[in-house]
Amino acid sequence: MLPGSESEQFLVQATGLVKVYGRGRVVDGVSLNIRRGETLGLVGESGSGKSTVARMILRLIEPTAGEVRFDGVDLLAQSSGRMRALRQRMQIVFQDPYAALNPRMNVRQIVAEPFAIHGGFGKDEVEARIRGLMEQVSLPTESLDRYPHEFSGGQRQRINIARALALKPEFLVLDEPVSALDVSVGAQVVNLLRELQRTHGLTYLFISHSMPLVRYLCDRVAVMQRGRLVEIGDAVELCDHPRETYTQQLIAATPEMPVK
Repeated sequence: MLPGSESEQFLVQATGLVKVYGRGRVVDGVSLNIRRGETLGLVGESGSGKSTVARMILRLIEPTAGEVRFDGVDLLAQSSGRMRALRQRMQIVFQDPYAALNPRMNVRQIVAEPFAIHGGFGKDEVEARIRGLMEQVSLPTESLDRYPHEFSGGQRQRINIARALALKPEFLVLDEPVSALDVSVGAQVVNLLRELQRTHGLTYLFISHSMPLVRYLCDRVAVMQRGRLVEIGDAVELCDHPRETYTQQLIAATPEMPVK
């Protein structure tokens, strides 16, 4: 591969992804490339297959067919041990900020969990990293001994983001991370994600059903309908001049700009 070639520009390359459950194809031949440092939006109505694509890219579920490469590595060919190491470089933030947190663990334990799972970190180093992560997501370090039920929805999502960043990943899947939050709180979280991306050079796959939101946050947008990719392009251009009727319907369904 030549230095600077197109393939090297992509951190994630998913080709021909298919997922079949029973007799139904939930995902049917989806291909996505995500450039280093960009935010790719993946939009579509509920049940369109967005989250299934994301989980196949992370290999949280196995594709029925297709290929996924991360930084040139064929993920589907890796052993469980090799995947464990690669997972330090890729993380996910889920939609429900409460369900994703163990209610029996305090914030310190929650954010420390990735260090414990992957090992190789000293106690003092972990504590320093946890405190630094709390500062990055604008939560007071004094709240480390509190439990999830003591926080608001937006604060819980910030805890989830801190945990996702613990091992300094390069790639984050953001699976509708603000859809369970009210508009003003969601806007704060979205702006936090933008700032973290600038600070850490992160690559995002941002899943949403809101076209105005992906127009604001994303560099490019891919539109899914019934398990298939129907349109992909520059976020502003696609949102302002959608080619597909389905994309036009998604835009009409969410006319308000949720963030500024």
